[in-house]
Amino acid sequence: MSEYHNPVLLDKCVSYLIGDDRDGVFVDATFGGGGHSREILNRLSEKGRLIAFDKDQDAIDNAFKDDRLTLIRNNFRFIHNFVLEQGYSSGVDGVLADLGVSSHQFDTPERGFSFRFDAPLDMRMNVKAEKTAADIVGSYSEEDLERVLRMYGEVDGSRKAASLIVQARSQRSILTTGNLKEALQRILPERLEHKILAKVFQALRIEVNGEMRDLEKFLQGAARSLKPGGRLVVLTYHSLEDRMVKNFIRCGNISGEQKKDIYGKVDAPLEAVNRKPIGPDEDEISLNTRARSAKLRVAVKL
Repeated sequence: MSEYHNPVLLDKCVSYLIGDDRDGVFVDATFGGGGHSREILNRLSEKGRLIAFDKDQDAIDNAFKDDRLTLIRNNFRFIHNFVLEQGYSSGVDGVLADLGVSSHQFDTPERGFSFRFDAPLDMRMNVKAEKTAADIVGSYSEEDLERVLRMYGEVDGSRKAASLIVQARSQRSILTTGNLKEALQRILPERLEHKILAKVFQALRIEVNGEMRDLEKFLQGAARSLKPGGRLVVLTYHSLEDRMVKNFIRCGNISGEQKKDIYGKVDAPLEAVNRKPIGPDEDEISLNTRARSAKLRVAVKL
């Protein structure tokens, strides 16, 4: 299981999630390699229960068995529907989401998540989904490509990058990660190549999988699914995700607009436990460089 994915901030995530409640009902909204789920179950009693979600069939196929675990192959945006379906209408005691792409996905060339390999330009979390990254770079207008790169990757020179993609696809289809790198070569100076490509691939992955829309629905559903006093624990890896989570905890919406009731109280269902995000220490980063950008936010249901 550790070869599939090395979970980030494992002890802090699970400690904040469970606290002293060993008999509670919890949700791991992003099962992945099962690292967080396994640690949650290690700390739960025989009465404790865990519901876990993943839409990636590889994650389901690699899952371990435990009578206390209910693993659901579906999008975590539907968390509230399934919490009700499982019979927990009064709510659950905690919800955890690790929003990172698993090491397995990055390290499997044919999934197309990494520019380290020349592979099909896919990037689908759910391999049964219709739209791939190749479909996006092959069919989106130059204006829409620029929007995706700017909004989801914060790519410097997003307009130029979009123009280069459109020019390249007029000559031949962009079907592989290598094709995409070649199309963007004019804006990839050696010292910045990795940084620029990381932003481009992030933007396309987010668009392929509808990650921002799913995250908004998840946050709304998680808040509805928690009991009063229940905890939401979210691990993010880039500024767009972190901003959305921070805004939702503070304001009850992802825009950051504070809406107040007639008494002047902010209408938000959660309250932050940690005002500033928690990051990994240098020891963890040295063992897992992908942990460097991780930010952990914790909130409690009011």
